[in-house]
Amino acid sequence: MAAATHQYGDLATQLLVESRRSTATDTLLKYNDVLVRSIVREQRQLEALLQAALAAHPDEVAPNPLLPTILLYQTAINRNKRCLLAYHAHRIDRLKDLYWSVGGALPLLLSMPSAAPAHANADGQGNAAAAPADVRSKLSPHEVDFLRSYNTSILTLRTEAFSSAASMSQDDAGALTEDVDLMAPVVKPPKDLHVLVRVVRDCGVVHTEQGAIDFRRGHRFLVRRADVEHLIVQGFLEEV
Repeated sequence: MAAATHQYGDLATQLLVESRRSTATDTLLKYNDVLVRSIVREQRQLEALLQAALAAHPDEVAPNPLLPTILLYQTAINRNKRCLLAYHAHRIDRLKDLYWSVGGALPLLLSMPSAAPAHANADGQGNAAAAPADVRSKLSPHEVDFLRSYNTSILTLRTEAFSSAASMSQDDAGALTEDVDLMAPVVKPPKDLHVLVRVVRDCGVVHTEQGAIDFRRGHRFLVRRADVEHLIVQGFLEEV
């Protein structure tokens, strides 16, 4: 009976394959905790073998006959580290893209599957179907903590650096007169101050420049873009 064997680095290669598949399908795959832990165990095994090979010939003057073996272990260790870093960096970049795609609405991103919209489709239909279902279930606890810390940092920056209230507290003649919305999309700059929107999902009563408006599904409104920009980004409204 042939025993199952694998080479050092095979597990790490599987992580890179997952990242490539995530990029090719434009989806966020579930965090592979089992595979990551297996690679960490392999790392510890390789480090133990490396230390044993170095301890077998402590004499630095004589050539070490195990030098090729030591080089193999060290190369495998470095490659596993690079693959782990690349896998987690890819997921962090993906999470940042999802965060900005919902306009910085972290509760919306981590809540129900239907409340995690992604970028709008080209055909103008509802964009909730393009988002990954149940985003939170695909994340590790550390990734959830990262999103919360990232959201806190963005809100702090928005308040301290781009808020008119913060600037007015200083004796600066050139203080800002309006808040800078960091969550506003910049891919397609608006051409008009007002926009005609159709309600895709009920979002309740929203106070706008024209007064309180009850956005109910299927209705259309001509409103000031700045008042509903966040609702468009989050997928509640769509431009007509």
